[in-house]
Amino acid sequence: MKANRPDPDKDTATLPPVARCVTPARAETPEDVAFLSGAALAQLHVALGHADLPHALLRERLALGAAEACVAFAGRSERGPDLRDAVHLMRPGDLPGPAGETYVAWRRAVERPVSVAALHRALPEQSGAAIAAWLDAGQGAPIRRAAQTLETVLESVPRGEATALILADAALARALGWGHAVPLLAAGLKRADLRKTGAEIRTACHRAVTVTAIDAVRKAADLTRRAAHLRAVAPKLRAKGAGAAVNLFLTRDAVAAAALPLPDRAARRLCDRLVDLGAIRELTGRETFRLYGV
Repeated sequence: MKANRPDPDKDTATLPPVARCVTPARAETPEDVAFLSGAALAQLHVALGHADLPHALLRERLALGAAEACVAFAGRSERGPDLRDAVHLMRPGDLPGPAGETYVAWRRAVERPVSVAALHRALPEQSGAAIAAWLDAGQGAPIRRAAQTLETVLESVPRGEATALILADAALARALGWGHAVPLLAAGLKRADLRKTGAEIRTACHRAVTVTAIDAVRKAADLTRRAAHLRAVAPKLRAKGAGAAVNLFLTRDAVAAAALPLPDRAARRLCDRLVDLGAIRELTGRETFRLYGV
């Protein structure tokens, strides 16, 4: 999706606020539900076209929330911090475990533009032919397509909540003309919603997207401001490899100092410097095995 050219007379690090009319209502007709989800998606579409939005970082942060929801659907207790640890603190040869694998699948699903090959990379246990068929399972408006994909995959893979939700978000992105999948459905649905069919699952998806798209717009605005600050302080960094390190922070939800392209001590000093400048945050609250993010 092409970004609108920013107005040089305006603050390019500021996204428009969420319209007041786009709020979940308690008593909705089917028309109300469809209107609200469409309005929320329109707001998100505008946000995703903003030139200064760190798109990859937003998708990664939403992927963490989607993975956390899927892990809960599977009856596991791991939450966001546990998933970050499972993936970002792995050593060579380590396996992330079942919950970590769910997070890895979501990260891979949003990393590359939507395609059968990219989704097969995220879901290697599914064949390319099956993925292609599931992506084409839905017809009609975007939410209807996503709901039909979700329902069709769950019929074929009853315990494949993560697979179904990844493909439903991919189908939604294709229907909206977005290049990448944007995780929206998982964080807004309840476990009971995944047992619904037909009009009921469509309504559940409309409701979910109304909430999660608004949340994504707010996250986009926050990350745009934070990314602008990180870019502003980047020239103050003198360490070799600092530019590449900044790029990592602008594309990943969490980064361990050991993952930066600097010697260990220099990497830790750089992270401490960026925290002192307010450009990144330490995410774990620990003294060791720390993770950092915008």
